[in-house]
Amino acid sequence: RATTRSLTETRHNMSASNTQDALKLWQRVITRSLRELPYDLSQRQIAVLLTVYMAPAPHTVRNLSERLNVSKPAVCRAIDALSALDLIRRKKDEEDRRNVFIQRTVNGSVFLRDFADLIVQESQNPSDSSPIYNAMAA
Repeated sequence: RATTRSLTETRHNMSASNTQDALKLWQRVITRSLRELPYDLSQRQIAVLLTVYMAPAPHTVRNLSERLNVSKPAVCRAIDALSALDLIRRKKDEEDRRNVFIQRTVNGSVFLRDFADLIVQESQNPSDSSPIYNAMAA
């Protein structure tokens, strides 16, 4: 029983440690992004932007709304903000002018590349207070 308890406690401590490490990484990435990147985007805007860049096209308000499980008006507001920053653009469907596609832009690609670089840098430079970092350094 003592061994089972020790394993359970170890798993719990590792899980808590992993959770704390993940949250610290997220905090460092967000803090750095606020200082270094040109735009302060909401989580909804980032979700829309990442979906447009990482999921197969074509993208419409409807399919973004369904994919993200967010209302169409909320997706439209995110698209409005991202379009104003030239991170994505709307384009009318040439075959059916009622449809509007959401497309990538060069500016959006550059922003996401810089954001990804920042994430990679922070994940490779864990804070000195990280239990995982301290264990690896020992």
